[in-house]
Amino acid sequence: MDFILLRRYDNYIPAHITLGRLQEEGINCWLKDEHSVTIDPFLSNAIGGIKIMVAAAQAERAAGLLEEWDKQESPE
Repeated sequence: MDFILLRRYDNYIPAHITLGRLQEEGINCWLKDEHSVTIDPFLSNAIGGIKIMVAAAQAERAAGLLEEWDKQESPE
């Protein structure tokens, strides 16, 4: 199965929240470089942060969910 990058995070807390929400929606996803950034936060810029990787076949739906959640969380 092919996975593609959906979003990057500098902190594991919002990364895990997003991961859990996507998984609840049935999206096949995982966090790449989570352990490296958590152990040594100074590596975050060098390796591009914590990355949410999603199944390529579900990427469009996952991106739509993130966009919807972002709109709900930002004040208008």
